[in-house]
Amino acid sequence: MLMRTDPFRELDRLTQQVFGSARPGAMPMDAYRSGDDFLVHFDLPGIDPETIELDVERNVLNVRAERRSPAPEGAEVLVAERPTGTFTRQLFLGETLDTDRIDASYEAGVLTLRIPVAEQAKPRRIQITGGTGRKQLGS
Repeated sequence: MLMRTDPFRELDRLTQQVFGSARPGAMPMDAYRSGDDFLVHFDLPGIDPETIELDVERNVLNVRAERRSPAPEGAEVLVAERPTGTFTRQLFLGETLDTDRIDASYEAGVLTLRIPVAEQAKPRRIQITGGTGRKQLGS
């Protein structure tokens, strides 16, 4: 077996063992607009989809996921570099998004959210109608 030594990683591991993991882990993401939808991609490799929770309250989207250790209880762990525990992310959504129609899918370790732009926020053309008569100023 080939092993690489990284003294800082070992220090991080020891610190986590002593003090525990008080703060949730990071959840990298990309977000962009495509047509009438906003798309958000979260990297969540190795996450069981059953542990992913999404909720929206007052235009705040909360994402929570958990990765458990694959090692069975009582196993002697030789290397544990992949983070485990709870991962969370909070997004503040604008008033122009339709939070009632958010679509979520999870594939190949990526959670994808499709958030449509609300109908009332979409640009629309205003029809101009012509009058039948002319009104003169001053009359």
